[in-house]
Amino acid sequence: MDTFALIVTIGVALGFTYTNGFHDSANAIATSVSTRALTPRAALAMAAVMNLAGAFLGSGVAHTVSSGLIETPEGGKGMGILFAALIGAIVWNLITWYFGLPSSSSHALFGGLVGAALAGGTTVLWTGVLDKVIIPMFLSPVVGLIVGYLVMCAIMWIFRRSNPHKAKRGFRIAQTVSAAGMALGHGLQDAQKTMGVVVMALVIGGVQGSDDPIPVWVKIICAVMLSLGTYAGGWRIMRTLGRKIIELDPPQGFAAETTGASIMFATAFLFKAPISTTHVITSAIMGAGATKRVNAVRWGVAKNIVLGWFITMPAAALVAAASFWVVNLAFL
Repeated sequence: MDTFALIVTIGVALGFTYTNGFHDSANAIATSVSTRALTPRAALAMAAVMNLAGAFLGSGVAHTVSSGLIETPEGGKGMGILFAALIGAIVWNLITWYFGLPSSSSHALFGGLVGAALAGGTTVLWTGVLDKVIIPMFLSPVVGLIVGYLVMCAIMWIFRRSNPHKAKRGFRIAQTVSAAGMALGHGLQDAQKTMGVVVMALVIGGVQGSDDPIPVWVKIICAVMLSLGTYAGGWRIMRTLGRKIIELDPPQGFAAETTGASIMFATAFLFKAPISTTHVITSAIMGAGATKRVNAVRWGVAKNIVLGWFITMPAAALVAAASFWVVNLAFL
């Protein structure tokens, strides 16, 4: 029964990674597709490959997720908590994908972990949640907005005497690089989050110790599932990011993608903080777009997106708590 529960939980974790991929693929490629720098299928293929590569660039975020947020008891109860947390995250991902809302898969997972842990009566490491989840959740969009605006202002000043048509053609080519960097950062951040969950399952199941390195097979399957999900594409969310917030031109798209990729690499390597790629790229798009004129950004759409950010963690937590109670009644 314990082995079966472990296999099922890892399978559900991989299912979450797949939904993460198609839910968040828009983060990496929406701006490049909307500016016609890349065709949709070429962009998805590139993003899938870069997601795969990014998953192997580090492990700091995975260790934060596996040991810095909640304590899980060994045995059936711990596995039930982890299973319920993943169900909460998957359900919220599917709901927000259906409505085309670019919410955070990362915060859906964190909300699921906290909700399931509270329902299961285990310890939530609130200091870790505050330092590694809550504070970055508020800071990263602000940083993305400001840096996106400043990067775009710098581009406008540097190319102020350039021929506009030639500059746009050049930035379309440059967006191939910036979109690849965004996808690489997405793989670095989001594949590691699932690696952390799978490691938690292995520790709960007694297969490995909490201080052991992440097994290579865990890195491979998490990277592959994220890439497959990315290639499946999230067209509903892509329309929201690429068109509904603002009509981007290639320089703005380049500025937003460069900003998002830089923030994701910095937080992963310097702080080992699992930040939301959705929050970063969405706010960077708003910042870069606001340089055209402030009212060019559709702030009504932006307000709905930000509202979705705030309700993601509690909504996923409630679903996860309900899922744990069902699992507890049925199996524990």
